[in-house]
Amino acid sequence: MQITLSEKERLLLEDQKSHEQICIEKYANYASKAKDSQLKDIFNANGKDEQTHLDSINQLLSGTVPQMNQQQNQSSAQTAGSNTSTSSTATALDLNDADMCSDILMAEKYVSGTYDTTIFECKDTEVRDALNHIQKEEQKHGEAVFKYMQSKGMYNVK
Repeated sequence: MQITLSEKERLLLEDQKSHEQICIEKYANYASKAKDSQLKDIFNANGKDEQTHLDSINQLLSGTVPQMNQQQNQSSAQTAGSNTSTSSTATALDLNDADMCSDILMAEKYVSGTYDTTIFECKDTEVRDALNHIQKEEQKHGEAVFKYMQSKGMYNVK
């Protein structure tokens, strides 16, 4: 299905595109630096999903609604993805596993919130549904990191 985006929709999707690119870079960088293999698996699986999100956003920007398969992209903390490396998110800080988890959880919270705004600004129901699917996956990414952190004593809910 072909769609025509308003200028506002296009700008919001461009923002989401940049958010997805940053998440892809963070996950790849952190997967290469994580000490715990379970955490590496979480980062790799989530990073793979983020690439799919970026592809979907690019489809929307080109005027096509992507086919969203609800089972296709659910991240699995037990499934390892490919370990690709990127350099643009490297920092001077030597982050430990807990620091990387805190940073990526904060990023997932932010990205999920920006999807909420973008969804409400889209006029096409199919576009909204596609973005809602992505947002739900972002929340699953945050949940996987949260559960990992909680299981390792890194995040205590009081």
